[in-house]
Amino acid sequence: MKGHWLWLAGLSVLWLAGVAKLATADADPCTPPKQGVPGGEAVLSAEALAARIDAILDARLAAEKVKPAPLADDAEFMRRVYLDLAGKIPLASEVHDFLQNPAPDKRARLVWSADPQEKTLLDSASYVNHFTNVWRALLLPPSNNQQVQVSLGDFEIWLRKRIGSNQPYDQLVLELLTTPLGSATPQMRNQPMDPEKAKPVAFYQANELKPENLAAATSRLFLGVKLECAQCHNHPHAQWTRNQFWEFAAFFSGIEARGPGGPAAGAYEAADRRSLKIPGTDKMVVARFLDGKEPQWRPEVRTRATLAQWITAENNQYFARAAVNRLWAHFFGVGLVDPVDDLNDQNPPSHPELLDELARQFTLNHYDLKYLIRALTGSKAYQRSSAASDPSQKDPRLFARMAVKGLSPEQLFDSLIQATGYMEDKTPTNPRLNPVMTAPRAQFLARFASQEKRTEYHTSILQALALMNGKFIADATSVEHSMTLLAIAEYSYKRGTPERIEELFLSTLTRMPTPEESESLVRYVESGGPRHEQKAALADVFWALLNSAEFFLNH
Repeated sequence: MKGHWLWLAGLSVLWLAGVAKLATADADPCTPPKQGVPGGEAVLSAEALAARIDAILDARLAAEKVKPAPLADDAEFMRRVYLDLAGKIPLASEVHDFLQNPAPDKRARLVWSADPQEKTLLDSASYVNHFTNVWRALLLPPSNNQQVQVSLGDFEIWLRKRIGSNQPYDQLVLELLTTPLGSATPQMRNQPMDPEKAKPVAFYQANELKPENLAAATSRLFLGVKLECAQCHNHPHAQWTRNQFWEFAAFFSGIEARGPGGPAAGAYEAADRRSLKIPGTDKMVVARFLDGKEPQWRPEVRTRATLAQWITAENNQYFARAAVNRLWAHFFGVGLVDPVDDLNDQNPPSHPELLDELARQFTLNHYDLKYLIRALTGSKAYQRSSAASDPSQKDPRLFARMAVKGLSPEQLFDSLIQATGYMEDKTPTNPRLNPVMTAPRAQFLARFASQEKRTEYHTSILQALALMNGKFIADATSVEHSMTLLAIAEYSYKRGTPERIEELFLSTLTRMPTPEESESLVRYVESGGPRHEQKAALADVFWALLNSAEFFLNH
């Protein structure tokens, strides 16, 4: 038995080596919005914006004498766009259909189609699920506080509904920042959740209802400004002063906790306050926008609403840029300004003209997230191969080839479920605390959730070993528990071993095996492997594919 496991480890190592072309790229710093957007006000279609993206990037590549990578083949593109939009790999049957589709525009129509009868990723429940996960991870800092966990169900329902309806991004942010807190006690546990009553109160509770935390989170998330560096002293590199930080925090000065439970208890707005005292001083400051302008206070508009209207205003140079830069980083692995939460004059964008154009078109198209996604995924830049084909492609911020990204824990788990057909044990859980998790999922996510940044996931040796030796992966790759493996094993009665190897590849790596891979693995399976049993040998191949770098990286 020991020899068998050593052999399997060797097979996995060889497989990892076979995909060594997948190299992650180090991100360089980059920065914020510039005043004075160049160009006219023509409203571009998603296709025209995709062409504009490529024109700007190609001009820079030519100037730098960088040779771009060729376009990814259909299989590589399909796997990438499924992971980015649906949060999991496609089914083998979907891969078959896509690869056999002769339509020249099939890539664009995989993402979106004007024909309501066509099944597309942007219209799928998987897109809504995945982007709910993506935005929830961005909007809520990790918290173990029970009150936050109770409110998490409401937050998820609120967010899911808005992602599902493609609510304009500015309206989503406006609603988040102005949600009423007077009756913010979460819906009672064990009662059916009313989607119409769900509120994003968890955003406030996760930030402990503190004005300084809410101010820092709001500026970072929606303006791309790390304002917290100025909380105790003037920012050492950017323009922000300590006074500005607390003036911005004053917009949240009326929020307080209600009842027992500390700062993350029920939230309410005690009064429509506009000032607060800077801690450790006797100085009072009045709420003021980050551009230095005093708000035009109106009796019928509350303090937080005044701030939200300024943040989401069309002439706010930071808002649209922060949004498009964050979405760019999601799809390309590195932002035009990177880190994405640090837009400042010392951290300029890699392509200022492109950032301006994306922000302008996002605004002119009414902050339509699906429009922006269609443009990004429709560009040649997004569809380039991740394999390095020329030494000139080393700088990731030139976007000469696609960056390689580690899968998030959710992407990895959902892709494993998709690939294996694993049937989870649906043990009852409290839907208020975790509306979508079952026991296996919760355990898996807990193991891989310890990342420095929620928006960045790094594949590690520890992660690989956990997958290689874990009970979940062992069950999922056994003929008895894996619906995929069982179906492919029984497939031998109709066709031969080469076809079964192809199905394993399509189910896991979303591609056909190379002739060399097929020849080697067919020989291994037909010999029965160390146990001289073909089904066991087929399970060995399945296990090795699922534990390969090619499976748990998005490339």
